[in-house]
Amino acid sequence: MSDEAPIDGEAPDLGEELPHLLLVDDDETFTRVMARAMTRRGFRVSTANSAEAGLALATADLPEYAVLDLKMDGDSGLVLLPKLHELDPEMRVLILTGYSSIATAVEAIKRGACNYLCKPADADDVLAALLSEHVDLDSLVPENPMSVDRLQWEHIQRILAEHAGNISATARALGMHRRTLQRKLQKRPVRR
Repeated sequence: MSDEAPIDGEAPDLGEELPHLLLVDDDETFTRVMARAMTRRGFRVSTANSAEAGLALATADLPEYAVLDLKMDGDSGLVLLPKLHELDPEMRVLILTGYSSIATAVEAIKRGACNYLCKPADADDVLAALLSEHVDLDSLVPENPMSVDRLQWEHIQRILAEHAGNISATARALGMHRRTLQRKLQKRPVRR
């Protein structure tokens, strides 16, 4: 799904081109709300609900900025990220996720993300992360020791990232049944 979000009640200044933001997230409600909010903050926004659709949009109309959901049906934001950088190495790409882990944050930065942000995040958080000149990965590391459940979640996320999100390969690497791994991935780990 592609959508150019109009500015509510305002006509854009046609003499000045707005910076182009690509927003890729499989949550259609979140995408619609975030697109409207980012339009109000001075962006021309294109939206897609899958990595494949996002890549097609970026190929047709290259954005300066992109916000990618980490986990989507089909390819993840981590798979889309290097493809966008092949189109434009200078594109500022933010990875946004509801399932944060240190492993995925590090992987996102290694693949070229300018930043990594956990949901829930509002448009001001997204804008600040997109425009920030440095990433503070230390802020993702808790000061208190992690619980065993959280350590297990982090380990699973690291192995999952190593296998490019492939559940079957990750389950084999962890020595567990694929369905068991899927059940573990459905559970939200505790923060500590």
